[in-house]
Amino acid sequence: MKDRNAAKVQTGTYKGHLSFVIENEQLKVELIPQLGGKLVSMMYKPTGKEWLLDSGTRPLKQPEFGSTFTDWDMSGWDECFPTIIACPAGVDEPILLPDHGELWSLPGSCQIEEGTVNCIIESPQLPYRFSRRISMADRDKVKLAYRVVNEGNKPLPFLWVPHPQFAITERTRLLLPDSMERMLCVFGGNKLTAGSSYSWEEVSMLTPEATRDARKFYYEGKVTSGWSGLYEEVNGNYFIMSVSADQVPYLGIWIDEGMINDRVTCALEPSIGYYDSLEKAISNGTAQVIPAKGCFEWEMELSLGVGEWLKAVQP
Repeated sequence: MKDRNAAKVQTGTYKGHLSFVIENEQLKVELIPQLGGKLVSMMYKPTGKEWLLDSGTRPLKQPEFGSTFTDWDMSGWDECFPTIIACPAGVDEPILLPDHGELWSLPGSCQIEEGTVNCIIESPQLPYRFSRRISMADRDKVKLAYRVVNEGNKPLPFLWVPHPQFAITERTRLLLPDSMERMLCVFGGNKLTAGSSYSWEEVSMLTPEATRDARKFYYEGKVTSGWSGLYEEVNGNYFIMSVSADQVPYLGIWIDEGMINDRVTCALEPSIGYYDSLEKAISNGTAQVIPAKGCFEWEMELSLGVGEWLKAVQP
């Protein structure tokens, strides 16, 4: 008997780029290897909910390595590694890491095996190989398995966050564990104050209205639990991201109501390193360091559905 939950992988074309599509009866994920393995679609098929923001009228093309992220499409899901903000690489050589990290502007290669897609990218400046393997962990779950190999003879420090540009198309609540009651504002935009702490209940609601404002938060210190999510209050669609709090101990949240992007979007950013700049993470002792000839691995699980979102975060 055919397994309805088994994932299938096929090639496709997305806005003129070769893409890979992995899907089962409930979920569809599409990525473009040439654009750093960018995820361009993440759909919950029973309701037709597309969670990722597309490029809109902006061209979707190969960015120039070392350029600024906001000069390009600002869409989909990129991996920020080994930094977010441009800064020194923290190694003996005078290497400057570009804005948004290295991966988003580099071409990758994909390997397909037994319903999985593994995207691999190598740095032109540093001796590492970054890979992200995508599989369908269950009928309503996507698993992202990350692995970074340090092929050099010296330790390699890094910071990592995913940067999914979620499409906010209705009144949407940003979800955190109840124990994470307050968030530190690190960019206040027009209304909030950087350096101040805010009740999450008061600042966690989004609407599609483009106010031309933006803000960014971090949970101050290590997270108490490794999940975060979004819940649409009209249609009931939910999206839950789960990581190991031991391996990925920090969390940032970016909210853009049309200040930088052309539509309302947000990014949930479970983080290895605190925060944004590898240089800062090295100085405060939160950067992860891969030993010479060693590797570091971590995983993320995505749960998509409709209705009772709390079930997706229960053990």
